[in-house]
Amino acid sequence: MQTHDVTNQAPPLVGHDTADDPALLDALEREGAGWAVDEVHELGRLAGTEEAQSWGRLAERVPPVLHTHDRFGHRVDEVEYVPAYHSLMSTAVEHGLHATPWVDQRPGAHVARAAKFLVWNVDAGHGCPISMTYAVVPALRAAPDLAAVYEPLLASTTYDPVLRVPTAKAGLTAGMSMTEKQGGSDVRANTTEAVPQADGSYRLTGHKWFTSAPMSDLFLALAQTPGGLSCFLVPRVLPDGTRNPMHLMRLKDKLGNRSNASSEIEYDGATGWLVGEEGRGVRTIVEMVNMTRLDCILGTSMGMRQATLLATHHARHRSAFGRRLVDQPLMRNVLADLVVESEAATTVAMRLAGATDRAVRGDGSEAAFRRMALAVSKYWVCKRGPAHAGEAMECLGGNGYVEESGLPRIYRELPLLSIWEGSGNVAALDALRAMAREPETVERFLAEVALAEGADHRLDDAVAEVKKELADTSDLELRARRVVERLALVLQGSLLVRHAPTAVADAFCATRLARDWGGALGTLPPGLDLDAILERAEVGLP
Repeated sequence: MQTHDVTNQAPPLVGHDTADDPALLDALEREGAGWAVDEVHELGRLAGTEEAQSWGRLAERVPPVLHTHDRFGHRVDEVEYVPAYHSLMSTAVEHGLHATPWVDQRPGAHVARAAKFLVWNVDAGHGCPISMTYAVVPALRAAPDLAAVYEPLLASTTYDPVLRVPTAKAGLTAGMSMTEKQGGSDVRANTTEAVPQADGSYRLTGHKWFTSAPMSDLFLALAQTPGGLSCFLVPRVLPDGTRNPMHLMRLKDKLGNRSNASSEIEYDGATGWLVGEEGRGVRTIVEMVNMTRLDCILGTSMGMRQATLLATHHARHRSAFGRRLVDQPLMRNVLADLVVESEAATTVAMRLAGATDRAVRGDGSEAAFRRMALAVSKYWVCKRGPAHAGEAMECLGGNGYVEESGLPRIYRELPLLSIWEGSGNVAALDALRAMAREPETVERFLAEVALAEGADHRLDDAVAEVKKELADTSDLELRARRVVERLALVLQGSLLVRHAPTAVADAFCATRLARDWGGALGTLPPGLDLDAILERAEVGLP
């Protein structure tokens, strides 16, 4: 008897096109980027290859290493990455996942970029510098002279990882350096000082608690000036070729996101140039934060879709008690619920990408909608990610808890996206701030939701309830999470009722809105069309 014959195990999930996602492709067309379908599929096919997936595994398994000094004792402050990391970065840059939409005049350029970000799902860590490079451009435009020099290089599709004078490179990446240990999200508590110099530059001195991708070429940093908290462009290498005194003190030992180096930085009189006006640093850098918040939602949607595919693929190949797992009623309920959650996340993420694209082209109505929808979706979608990954892992049982399955990596990544760019409380309070200061954002948000009015009574009832919540201003800060959750759910429900298959929209409204739901994933009530829902996950699976 051969004790090592392998039977009843799922084959590796490779050789597929990660762009074979009906919700994503429908949204790509709907949001004005149908012209990019071939590009998205090209990247999706690459993401499904064994080679690309091995890049992701290796980049996380062999994390970056900090070298503060060379062998002679000279300060170098460099981070060394494995070749797989550079392969990931090069692919992402070549396909325009970073700043290329800012120089692409085609309507839908930001939507196309969002779709590519979703399908290039082989590693989340390298997405951090890609996301920050995308997000730095609108903030940098507060300093037109600086933007004129650096924006074309940030948007270049050439990846050039060697440290040298930025203007001498073929392409640049950028990061942000905001938080400090005494303040965290409360950046107004920052103590880093920026002293003006005779030549118009500033000298920055202080400690930054969390700066990711420290090998980037440029950073937006916050520091205190005589006029208040201000934003600065700080390069790694100065125009004369010398290293800017930005000392990398240590790399963070993180739960996940290990392929991405996150560091503590010491500015020791580092040279920077003012972006925007003195005292308006938060207002300047918030443009960057809004873009990275969009990518938090995109990244969570990406993780949900990937986890759904891994769980479904396993269930189609694994048998227990005489039947394939996918044919067993309770497992079908769980898998279908994973699909519903994933599609709700993808649909709202792509709607926000469309709103971003139209807002940057001057559509004030879409800008107002995005202001509120981005805050509530960042809160809720990113909250759902870890629970979704945990349930997908359980579909594989013990196999899912093993690193080779890929699910532990997704499970470790998704809490970060709820924390990054404002954790749950920050996102919820930001939504309240928008309601108070920009009431037109609430009006535009509710107008969007109202486009589905009359299509499903459960959605109509939920909208009426949330309007009552908004009208009651007592203890609003205490109730912020409850209110923001309901806002996010009615937005997702409205989008699904209008755009998703009836089976998906029906399941969402029956549970998330009507509360005929046990709370855990896999508690869909009887009577729903689970077959039609599961077909959405099986498209393109080998």
